[in-house]
Amino acid sequence: QVQLVESGGGLVQAGGSLRPFCVASGTTVSIGVMGWYRQAPGKHRELVAHISSCATTHYADSVKGRFAIFKDNAKNAVYLQMNGLKPEDTAVCYCNLFRNGISYWGQGTQVTVSS
Repeated sequence: QVQLVESGGGLVQAGGSLRPFCVASGTTVSIGVMGWYRQAPGKHRELVAHISSCATTHYADSVKGRFAIFKDNAKNAVYLQMNGLKPEDTAVCYCNLFRNGISYWGQGTQVTVSS
């Protein structure tokens, strides 16, 4: 049974950093595409970043240069390093695995950036 569990969100002031992470069980993060999505209040869930099996990455323009996605295969975990946070980054962040045509989601972790 695939499970994705996010942790590491929190409250931070503008300009600060957070590093939410996602620990997978019942699967491996080394196969398929791992991604981070976020959903701000009243907004559609959007892709923030993803990393492929070959470790290529993609970032939304809004976070490019500020965020970095990376994996630790030994820990079966995916991280999202978020620097230079802005109030508009406030959202629930979700870990996603896309593998064999199926998407798996974590429960989300809240990121709140105060001004």
